[in-house]
Amino acid sequence: MSSPAIRKVIVIGLDGLEPSLVEPMLARGELPHLARLAEEAGLARVATTAPAQTPVAWSTFATGVNPGGHGVFDFLRRDPKTYRIDSGLNHYEQKNPLLPPKAVNQRRGTTVWDLLSAAGVPSTILRCPCSYPPDRLRGSLLAGMGVPDLRGGFGTSTYYTADPDSRAGESEHVVTLVDDGRGPIATRLIGPRNPKTRADHHAEIQLVRAAEPGVLTIRSAGEPRELLVREGEWSGWLKVKFKLGPLQSAHGVVRFLLIRRDPTIVLYASPINFDPSAPLFPISSPPEFARKLAEGVGRFHTAGFVEDHNGVINERISEEQFLAQCDDAWRERRAMMEHELGRLDSGLFYCLFDTPDRVQHMLWRFREPEHPANRGRPEAPALAAAIEDHYRRGDAVVGQTLDHVDDRTLLIVLSDHGFSSFQRQFHLNSWLLREGLLALKPGLAPGQAAGEFLHGIDWENTQAYAMGLSGLFLNLQGREGRGIVRPEDAASLRRAIAEKLGGVRDDDRGRVAVRSARPRESVYSGPHADEAPDVIVDYAPGHRVSWSSSMGGVADGPLHEDNVKKWSGDHCIDPAATPGVLLMNRPFRREGASLVDLAPTILDAFGVEKGPLMEGSTLKP
Repeated sequence: MSSPAIRKVIVIGLDGLEPSLVEPMLARGELPHLARLAEEAGLARVATTAPAQTPVAWSTFATGVNPGGHGVFDFLRRDPKTYRIDSGLNHYEQKNPLLPPKAVNQRRGTTVWDLLSAAGVPSTILRCPCSYPPDRLRGSLLAGMGVPDLRGGFGTSTYYTADPDSRAGESEHVVTLVDDGRGPIATRLIGPRNPKTRADHHAEIQLVRAAEPGVLTIRSAGEPRELLVREGEWSGWLKVKFKLGPLQSAHGVVRFLLIRRDPTIVLYASPINFDPSAPLFPISSPPEFARKLAEGVGRFHTAGFVEDHNGVINERISEEQFLAQCDDAWRERRAMMEHELGRLDSGLFYCLFDTPDRVQHMLWRFREPEHPANRGRPEAPALAAAIEDHYRRGDAVVGQTLDHVDDRTLLIVLSDHGFSSFQRQFHLNSWLLREGLLALKPGLAPGQAAGEFLHGIDWENTQAYAMGLSGLFLNLQGREGRGIVRPEDAASLRRAIAEKLGGVRDDDRGRVAVRSARPRESVYSGPHADEAPDVIVDYAPGHRVSWSSSMGGVADGPLHEDNVKKWSGDHCIDPAATPGVLLMNRPFRREGASLVDLAPTILDAFGVEKGPLMEGSTLKP
């Protein structure tokens, strides 16, 4: 007797789950719900994308094509004509000064929910990366990674202090308070920039010490008018409004962490998120879905990066306070999931839990006492198990999901890539400089500030340059604004650079740092392959492109350097070394499973033909 036809496909994304951690935890019985799926249908290591980055991988999941087919190659991209570095996920266009700017998604291609919508099958998509601005579909979509904060960045926080010598860290503002320890303090929240004047819009707030020790009251014209903040704890949401002009306002929501009240106030404000009830730009489809979801589950983070890793990197908040915010992120996402699964009768449901990825980025060093990021810092045994704790939370999410699974449901649990240590960084632009492929302007030396963001490069004498996390570009005639490499020489130069880069050693560690490098024609195909880096660099586990080179800088000193940042784990390495995890509640083809196979598998479950450009095939055995 044949099994009943599928009515629902539920996809739970657990971003960044590493197979070498999942498998022993399964063996120890620590992930009972994942174990149930593994016993029923098996566990597979699923091939990720090149590069193994979250926006790239989930775009391939959604479209069933390699990055050359959907156009997302990195978190960052550059305008080849101007060499300006910008977001690789989306951008804003304003073709007419009389019209407001328009958000444009960098991810192209046809998604699985596009094809399902055309076939009359509804979808509910919660927080898929590269879905901003949101796609129109039959059903509902809440955009994920790619949604900016109210400043237009990935996460711009504010640090309030009476210390006049405090300087802003990464993606941060510092506001100096005049605090006599007694009276109210008038200060401001920093909102969006005026696109014409570049000046900041502000919302006034007042900081008042409450009668209770360790408690601060924040007064404003927002909602609530008085918000209590307790020392060492995250506050609730404050809804604020920034007046942009006579007829336009921007609404945002922000949370606070009171680091210290006395003798002078030290206060941390999270990035200001779009208010889900009234976002500056649509973040959901239909546009009212975000508001209705907030009415059902309460206010929630809307920015693409929920977990505030920059607060930890800048040493404004502790790892424990970061984990407390991660707890809130789990609760929000589980509430969304439960709210929408409870209403799901048929169709596709997708929900991504990003938090495991963020926790591993920030806390991987606690697994490795010898990690350079631990140097000079006290040991923290309690944080060594934080990653496994979050894997257990992911398992609990799967258990919650199983309550909504019946014999007409296909359940897919998936991570987009795995994880590894990030102990050593490779200065790729410095390597290009040493090889004579890149030149700096006269009078500039490596390490000088003018060499950042590609600003200090002598383009008339540069053949190749690096920016982003995945590769390098040729300074190509007709493509780059001041290109010198002739198009007829490009293919041979790509091959020569790739051959020379592959096998580069880190002599201080006595091992290979670059496993291989590949010209783009051997990696990508499709209508957008010409936007890819010219050479893709596959780093060995433990190594990654340097912070400097990723932002177009040319560093001084040795080519290989310790990574001492708290961002101590990563996955931007050889994709073969960082596969994801895949489980289902029905038998599936595990051999050779790849992210490009998921969209065809979902479509096949509903009896819908895969798109003509989709490269994968159904995983149904």
